[in-house]
Amino acid sequence: MNIHINGNAYALPHENHISVSSALTLHFVEAQQSTFAVALNGNFVGKDDYDSTIVNNGDSLDVLLPIQGG
Repeated sequence: MNIHINGNAYALPHENHISVSSALTLHFVEAQQSTFAVALNGNFVGKDDYDSTIVNNGDSLDVLLPIQGG
């Protein structure tokens, strides 16, 4: 299975699908302390749905971190 997270390809050899929560562990090497938003194939995924939302082969996740500015 191949997925993309923020444009980076991840090959998962023995998976048919995984949850958004599991996919995020591929992206965040360390525990993430800040707030972020997630979109699956361009559609927002609420934090309460990370465990139940399935990422399939070829899907793309965007992890968006807040930017401070003035």
